[in-house]
Amino acid sequence: MRIDVIGGGAAGLYSAILLKKSFPGATIQVVERNRPDDTFGFGIVLSDETLGNLREADEPTHREIAANFAYWDDIYVQYKGQVLKSSGHGFSGIRRLTLLQILQRRADALGIEVRYETEDPGVHTHRGADLVVAADGINSAVREGWKSYFEPSVDLRSNRFVWLGAKMDLPGFYYSFREGVGGIWNMHAYQYTPGESTIVIETTNDAFLASGLGIQDEAATVALVEKIFADDLNGARVLANRSFWRQFPTITCRSWRHRDGDTPFVLLGDAAHTAHFTIGSGTKLALEDAIALNKAMVEHVRGGAAGRAAQVDAALAAYEEARRDEVGRIQHSANVSLVWFENVRRFWHMEPTQFHVSLLTRSKQITYENLRLRDAAVVKDATEWWNRDQAKRLGIPTAGRPAWLDAPPMFAPFRLREMWVPNRVVVSPMAQYSAVDGVPNDWHMVHYGSRALGGAGLVFVEMTCVSPEGRITPGCTGLWNDEQAEAFARIAGFVHANTESKICMQIGHAGRKGSTQVGWEQADWPIDESVGQRNWPLLSPSPLPYREGVNQVPREMSREDMDEVIEQFCRSAILADRAGFDMLELHMAHGYLLASFLSPITNRRRDAYGGSLANRMRFPLELFEAVRAVWPRAKPMSVRVSATDWIPGGTTGADTVGIARAMKAAGCDLIDVSTGQTDPASKPVYGRMYQATFSEQVRLEAGIATMAVGAITSADQVNTLLISGRADLVALARPHLADPYFTLHAAADYDFRGVGWPVQYHTGATQLHTTVRRAKEEATRKAELLAQRGH
Repeated sequence: MRIDVIGGGAAGLYSAILLKKSFPGATIQVVERNRPDDTFGFGIVLSDETLGNLREADEPTHREIAANFAYWDDIYVQYKGQVLKSSGHGFSGIRRLTLLQILQRRADALGIEVRYETEDPGVHTHRGADLVVAADGINSAVREGWKSYFEPSVDLRSNRFVWLGAKMDLPGFYYSFREGVGGIWNMHAYQYTPGESTIVIETTNDAFLASGLGIQDEAATVALVEKIFADDLNGARVLANRSFWRQFPTITCRSWRHRDGDTPFVLLGDAAHTAHFTIGSGTKLALEDAIALNKAMVEHVRGGAAGRAAQVDAALAAYEEARRDEVGRIQHSANVSLVWFENVRRFWHMEPTQFHVSLLTRSKQITYENLRLRDAAVVKDATEWWNRDQAKRLGIPTAGRPAWLDAPPMFAPFRLREMWVPNRVVVSPMAQYSAVDGVPNDWHMVHYGSRALGGAGLVFVEMTCVSPEGRITPGCTGLWNDEQAEAFARIAGFVHANTESKICMQIGHAGRKGSTQVGWEQADWPIDESVGQRNWPLLSPSPLPYREGVNQVPREMSREDMDEVIEQFCRSAILADRAGFDMLELHMAHGYLLASFLSPITNRRRDAYGGSLANRMRFPLELFEAVRAVWPRAKPMSVRVSATDWIPGGTTGADTVGIARAMKAAGCDLIDVSTGQTDPASKPVYGRMYQATFSEQVRLEAGIATMAVGAITSADQVNTLLISGRADLVALARPHLADPYFTLHAAADYDFRGVGWPVQYHTGATQLHTTVRRAKEEATRKAELLAQRGH
């Protein structure tokens, strides 16, 4: 078997080593354009997990790598003159050249030919190879030569960064944030060998331009870094090595493999994908790619030449399948992380304790509980600071030491105007599609009543429509007549009489997304009139159907239509107050009527209600102000928004900050931050807590309370979002469908006795707390026994 490897960096060499071990008879040749001792940059970082993978894949290489590691467990963060520390992180650094030399020696020992100072002559020279591994880096000629097959995508990020070295020792990973020329400058530093450390300097493009630095001006760069970070460097000399300022390209490819005639090519490492340096290293990803490729080849390629092409194809498919999800997860976390660093100014007013936690949890890989496992003291101190800060903000005296003061953040009370909620857990509005003529029934009574009994601080009613023609489906609740108000009053009365929860009415108008089937039928499609129901006419700011050729074309709203809709919302608000609701929310998200005014995707008007953001906000603001005028002054109002349409040219986070500021000025108390569902063209980037970044942006930049929602599933995530300053309230939807008693169960897990159990359930509370405590004790005992046996 013949295997050609393009690129003699860590990715190519390690792949060649593993493949030669697995296929000793194979002829493997590596071509590398640089000399053996050429290396750009200084040190690299590998996690404990990666080290374990290296040990299993090739113990001799791992042994030599481990002997040259600088290991650290701590992260230090310098912010506004304070240095904060957290432990338990487990990383190792090694000189990049040392790693390459280790791999070079191992390759030579295995009989692998490595041709240095040799430019790959082109893909045609690899004809006849059984496999070509393209490990030719971020500017991969193989990938670029076959763009139509690999379909690469490059997202060039806005920040500027430069790799440097420094003659200094560091006790751990070290971050420093300093005000400098034109803005904030960030240092990411770690030791990779005694007396030498890597330092990466990052700043915004505006700050870089203001500094007057040239992209390749190493001397001026070193001088400026030594000036800005003088207190961190403490006299250490800064080193340069082709230290040019760059913008990070996040690279993804639709495919990582391609067969050209009888020759299969596969992309490895940076050629296939990149992940921002703030979450890990490209070297880590590349080494793990090599391990996965070798494993796939061993599993699928057997026997002689007969059938080998099909076997290699199967191996490459298995390699890509095995790695794609993991690489995608790391890239997603890296993208979330890099956005934090691109927006450090957003966090610059934070107290050091919260800034520290926000930084550590930025990518969502480290959460409240994960950080507690790493460094319990950091979580304890941060929780105590957060609770006391909230008590101060809310004007709650702490002399009597209320129970929540020592509990995780989710159990802290919150106030909006004169409404107090007992904790920060919210039942998100979820359509039930079970009303008849808009009237809620026994289903709604049990549904909302049970969630309030479950201990959530605030329960939202599903989007309730302000008119028959404003409904999404025939099963939607409505609030345009007394019968509906009386039915809702029964639900609100039960919640108030039997629980400590508050209840919020969310009202909205479906707009162009109305007159559709209920959710468990063909969602978002018109009503099937063959079953005896009829579609109704629709309104929207512009005559654009939700789906061309499927949904009906709505009528473009006139000024008279706008006045009528405002009157409908006001009437619903008055009825909601009469029914006893504590809070009111206006639905301006998800492509419904008011959202359709806000988004440039759905608002194509050429009058005063279309065009600029100020014009697109005009009608929603008019409506909000009218409703605020009829809603009691002591009761809060919120607005749900789609912070991004997930469509190029659509609503952005910056737009949403402007919307939030305008709503705040009009009397809005809270922004409920959701995203998307504007149009079928939306392409959301899903993941854990995937909308929280937008909540954070609105909260910190618009200066208004926010509620985070979207793929939030655990008490751990709730606490993470609160303590890091990403939200003031946290709403969970599907978890509350599976467990109406989510908050009570979380309280038992934390052994917090301050949640209001119904008096009828008190014996159940005692048993649950005891059961959870005993289960934890048993788990601890088993872990100790396993640890003893391991020794």
